[in-house]
Amino acid sequence: MKTETLYENGDHKWMVFGRDNDKPDLIIDTNQYMVVSENNALLMDPGGIELFSAMLSAVIKEVPAQKITHLFASHQDPDIISSLGLWDLALTNATLHSPWLWEGFLRHFGMQNIEFDGIPDTGARLQLDGVTLEFIPAHYLHSSGNFNVYDPKAKILMSGDIGAALEPDNSPMFVDDFEEHVQKMKMFHQRWMPSNKAKNDWVRRVRRLDIDMMCPQHGRIFKGDDVGKFLDWFESIEVGLTNK
Repeated sequence: MKTETLYENGDHKWMVFGRDNDKPDLIIDTNQYMVVSENNALLMDPGGIELFSAMLSAVIKEVPAQKITHLFASHQDPDIISSLGLWDLALTNATLHSPWLWEGFLRHFGMQNIEFDGIPDTGARLQLDGVTLEFIPAHYLHSSGNFNVYDPKAKILMSGDIGAALEPDNSPMFVDDFEEHVQKMKMFHQRWMPSNKAKNDWVRRVRRLDIDMMCPQHGRIFKGDDVGKFLDWFESIEVGLTNK
């Protein structure tokens, strides 16, 4: 599994884990993200059960397991969080932050030791040793309870399935040709995102944020001007379509 540092300064850093060439062929490639501060780490959308061993091995090369005190699940899908039951056994003192709507569903993956913190529909904030992270509402994109994670200091938005693309496991980590990349995103967004109103509300909300990097759960990361290009493109398309 490939590991890359996206941002680092004196008080925290962002990392991405992905491009796992050893995963089963029929498992969709996913990006997992981690924020590490002085004494704590937040693991975001830690992945499916099939990837747990690879993820655990990659993560503990960066931080000891006892430092992972927070997990985040943007929504309830298995590729996001079906590994929860195994993290529940591996971590000694952790809290899962996820939409309140999905608690009863998430517990089916196994959650005996990890505490659950339901994020209200309006969003919330998390403090990691003085680092402030914001849970930004992204409901119906594509899940009816869904959040992004925004770091105003690093200027990074972890966008979950928004911005996702389906492409080969060995693809680059960053978008290098936006117009060409659109073809890998279009069907996913038009079919999996059900609401144009929710889409446009999210675009208006996110345009108010200062973002240098937008990090989806599938596909490539957007940097610099490509963030604005994505927002323009997403705003312009109609979603909730089939056979497009």
